[in-house]
Amino acid sequence: MINFSLKDRVAIITGASRGIGEAIARTLAGRGAHCILSSRKIEGLQAVAQRIAADGGRAEAVACHMGDLSQITGLVDRVRKDHGRLDILINNAAVNPFFGDMLSADEKVWDKTNEVNLKGPFFMIQHAAKLMAETGGGAIVNVASVNGFRPAPFQGIYSITKAAIISMTKAYAKELAGFNIRVNALAPGLTETHFSRVLIETKEIYDIAVKQIPMGRHAQPMEMAGAVLYLVSDAASFTTGHCIVCDGGMLA
Repeated sequence: MINFSLKDRVAIITGASRGIGEAIARTLAGRGAHCILSSRKIEGLQAVAQRIAADGGRAEAVACHMGDLSQITGLVDRVRKDHGRLDILINNAAVNPFFGDMLSADEKVWDKTNEVNLKGPFFMIQHAAKLMAETGGGAIVNVASVNGFRPAPFQGIYSITKAAIISMTKAYAKELAGFNIRVNALAPGLTETHFSRVLIETKEIYDIAVKQIPMGRHAQPMEMAGAVLYLVSDAASFTTGHCIVCDGGMLA
């Protein structure tokens, strides 16, 4: 029987204070997971944890900056101490601090984008996988982007990091399979989040973007959560090293 239950599984969701991260956290908690919500600032996380609790789920908020390796190790160490296990990791946290052509980008922009979007997820997996291996395995999902397949105008650096996330997913999937740890990715298309607000609210840009989407609209964050639920559940027990694209047909 196909089983989407996550009863008593422990999950870390980074970038969980809003948008896709919040939608994923609420979905996993709704299936029985105990969710550790992570983001740079604690305030937004606490509000999400309260909403999950009001729905009957379990969640706790832990501040963690994905660009700081000491905070990453501290988060995983806390999960080890408090829960003794980790079953699920969702690498969702990301930044997109620069909107412009790459010829005008400076080193600071390059470093910040890569630090949070690539370095952080790499070391989060490294430390999380060691804990997962101690208790029989787990499932990891990296949130990439359709930009990782087709770089978007004025988002070159961000697109490069998302392409790297897809490659990193495949590399880690091969290396961790022997520990019963599955690693997959999600590539959202245009979704209504804090990052995409300017694109959606600027009619000239939005009209051009939506013409590339056969379904003729953008997505809501919750429309990404179902794919993640599949990837972390037992229903995907033989799925690793792949990227599910949820883009309304954009890349078809």
